[in-house]
Amino acid sequence: MSETQTDRIPPAPALLRDTGGRDRFVGTSPKDVLHAVFGFPDFRSLQGQAVACVMKGRDALVLMPTGGGKSICYQVPALCRPGMGLVISPLIALMDDQVAGLRQVGINAAALHSELEGDEAAKIRSDLAAGRVDLLYVSPERLLSPGTLERLTRQPVSIIAIDEAHCISAWGHEFRPEYRALASLPKHFPNVPRIALTATADERTREDILTALDMPDAEVLVSSFHRSNLNIAALPKASEMRQLTSVLERHRDEACIVYCGSRARTERIAAALRDKGWTALAFHAGLSPIEKRAALLRFRSGEPIVIVATVAFGMGIDRPDVRAVIHLDMPGSPEAYYQQIGRAGRDGLPSETVLLYGGEDMARARYWLDQSSVSPKQCSRAR
Repeated sequence: MSETQTDRIPPAPALLRDTGGRDRFVGTSPKDVLHAVFGFPDFRSLQGQAVACVMKGRDALVLMPTGGGKSICYQVPALCRPGMGLVISPLIALMDDQVAGLRQVGINAAALHSELEGDEAAKIRSDLAAGRVDLLYVSPERLLSPGTLERLTRQPVSIIAIDEAHCISAWGHEFRPEYRALASLPKHFPNVPRIALTATADERTREDILTALDMPDAEVLVSSFHRSNLNIAALPKASEMRQLTSVLERHRDEACIVYCGSRARTERIAAALRDKGWTALAFHAGLSPIEKRAALLRFRSGEPIVIVATVAFGMGIDRPDVRAVIHLDMPGSPEAYYQQIGRAGRDGLPSETVLLYGGEDMARARYWLDQSSVSPKQCSRAR
């Protein structure tokens, strides 16, 4: 579902909720699908332009702020064009959030990822073979595996969406190197329009995305990234724990996210906060799938909670009422920082973001640059 466009979802008319076939929306105008399925009277910002572009069979690169409604840009045309929508997404949490929201409004969505139980994966394969899937979410690794790619090329595909497209950039591809192989998609899915979406990418990164995806003629749509409800502050570290609890105290019964630079640090900070009376959970890539799922379920439930996390937590986490995002360590890049503070205030209400910085952050950044496999030229620019 679109990110902040989730306040009220009226039941879709019976005709549109029929689960008989995935092409049941073909012939319905995008605006009618937007209203009948998602419950919104009209497109906003650049959504209409993005949808119109893809409906014409053209490629597009869409930049919208977190909470700007990027998902609508591909979900609506995926339903209106013949075939199944294919969405390439980097994180399991993001896929599961999207699938749950779409199923809520009667759309047959599914996600293929490594944390599926055997019977769940078998059910999805059966639904795919029977043409019952409207939108399929898949990681780049799973998509490019021989079995999956062969299976999907036998399916009529309406649209290919590359979500969190900044992951494809040479300036950040170490996070998801498989994104670089997505340039081969037109060979496997000829004449299928592609739409790449991200919440942040400077001009250099946009050019790299278009080059890496081989989309030279794509329409580039860039929205305003100003979010007036966010109070953004950067403070030198003094007494880190005291500064952190001072911010959290202003949001004692609300949801907050604290970003740390390492797994061990998330565990230490979460334990310290629990000792001081906060409901706090650590979240990082080293947790088991069960532990991750339990933490995400608690976060999504609406309970007042502090998530102390690495960058493994964030993209696609659709909770609108996060009131504060605090960085105890420097983010990896301005783009990463924007992505992470974008978790705050997605409901449009006042929220705050605080970045604490110190001399050790510079030393850590130099260390990671020295360990990086990017070119010396890129390292020199980063320095």
